[in-house]
Amino acid sequence: MQKFFPFLAWLPLSKKYWKDDLIAGVTGTIIVIPQAVAFAMIAGMPPVYGFYTAMLTPVIAAIFGSSYHLVSGPTTTSSIVLYAIISKYVNVETDVEAFVSLAILLSFMAGVIKLVMGIARMGKLVNFVSNSVIIGFSAGAGVLIAFKQLKHIFGIKVPQGSSFYHIIQYIVTHFSDTNWYAFAVASGTLIIALLIRRIKKISRLYMLVAMIIGSLIAFWLGGALHGIETVGHIPSNLPPFKVPAFNYQNMKMLNGGAIVLAILGLVEAAAISRSIALHTHQKLNTNQEFVSQGISNVVSSFFSCYTSSASFTRSSINYQSGAKTPMSAVISAVGLLIVVLFFAKYAAFLPKPAMGGIILLVGYNLIDFKHIKQIIVSSKRELMVFGITFLGTLFLDLEQALIIGVFLSLFFYLERTSKPNIAELGVDENNKFVNLIRVDNLKECSNLKVIRIDGSLYFGSIEKVADYFMKMYESHQVQNILVVSDGINFIDLAAAEWLTNEVLKWQKDRGGIYFSGMKLVSQDVLKKGGFIKQIGAENFFTDKHKAIAEIHKKFDTPCDTKAFKECEG
Repeated sequence: MQKFFPFLAWLPLSKKYWKDDLIAGVTGTIIVIPQAVAFAMIAGMPPVYGFYTAMLTPVIAAIFGSSYHLVSGPTTTSSIVLYAIISKYVNVETDVEAFVSLAILLSFMAGVIKLVMGIARMGKLVNFVSNSVIIGFSAGAGVLIAFKQLKHIFGIKVPQGSSFYHIIQYIVTHFSDTNWYAFAVASGTLIIALLIRRIKKISRLYMLVAMIIGSLIAFWLGGALHGIETVGHIPSNLPPFKVPAFNYQNMKMLNGGAIVLAILGLVEAAAISRSIALHTHQKLNTNQEFVSQGISNVVSSFFSCYTSSASFTRSSINYQSGAKTPMSAVISAVGLLIVVLFFAKYAAFLPKPAMGGIILLVGYNLIDFKHIKQIIVSSKRELMVFGITFLGTLFLDLEQALIIGVFLSLFFYLERTSKPNIAELGVDENNKFVNLIRVDNLKECSNLKVIRIDGSLYFGSIEKVADYFMKMYESHQVQNILVVSDGINFIDLAAAEWLTNEVLKWQKDRGGIYFSGMKLVSQDVLKKGGFIKQIGAENFFTDKHKAIAEIHKKFDTPCDTKAFKECEG
């Protein structure tokens, strides 16, 4: 039962740690209030939908998830991706109802994809998304988020759906239209948030405190009298039950965006849960996280919630606040429900410029400068993946940028694995095998070439290995080759067929090709396909010393250049 309902494992523990979970849960409630409004604005949704999503999805994800500290709900990345997808088809400023309807349908579709991937045990797929892709995507999303808030910060009515380039152009050409009252509220809120974040005792509450003080600044400056916009009325009710507007044409239109949104959300959840598990040493089940994220998105879409994922900020704070079980996420959601029911009217007075200042900081926090520096100094390939993903996020559709980054990282991975290292080995004065390029004056046997292959043999890597053997074959100087096979992790069917043909060719026209130390897993296809029988089981040895001894017994002529004691015979 615990396999299907993970909450049965942690529910008994929550009785023991209820105080720790209560403190963490209340802290989470305070943190999520401004975040829910901010993320809903990023997604182009009315603020109340941010509350709905933060109220329901953490509970469902906690019940079905495997991580004890992961907190789900609206996130920056999923919000901006959702906005980018829907805004191509609907203008939120002219048709809010249609925008919300498509957003909830998209969330349902993404949830189904997540759920199917979890049931199909496809959790390991997220391992193929390079960290450089995520870092580049997050940095680009952070810049986009920040620039999309400039209209609230400067009080300039930038046309809806403007691209990164057009936002800059519009702000520059209409800078004289700046509402300096709105700018004062935004900059004041931002400065206060930065200052409070430096005070350890209340640093976790920097968003909430800054929002409150920013609202007071707006009120002091005259508010609406000077064109300072507010969030407006927020319904004080529970998430209403409403079936998503299923429409074949709309679902077909949103299909590509749903796949990108699902994959991005799953990558986020897997990455965050793993980063926390490094400290807690908790054993995670990635497939179960996929299932929990899928169920939470599917079920919550019937209660007017938009797409959700794991939140890095709230999950980190949850862990740092001392949470011991997922009950802390449930307590946080219940606390938010109480706030919405009894205090929602106060949230209506939140000024949009103050929210813009906070979201500007949220966007900045998405840029991981530490890891970007590591990428720059460590790898040109990773830098290229990062750079293209980052620029693609700014100038292309977000889903296109993510797909390009993933395919580029996979291309570089396949390129690396398609070129296994082939080292020619000699013997030093201590009778140890060393790569010829590392040390001078190493000894080689004239009758036996010893090489080591570092890398797997599969359809993509055959070409390089085949070229090497062809050169050896055409040189007529090498009669026998011993392949030290410890570094070969696997051999696929295409490689097994080539290897068999190559060995048979050498056995016919030369001496032969022999193998030492090949792993059992590498021999799997060779055994099942009957290739070892064709090659000859006697040509496979457990270690290179036994191989050298046996191979030398087959020589008809003495070794001209002696490297091993067997050469003396």
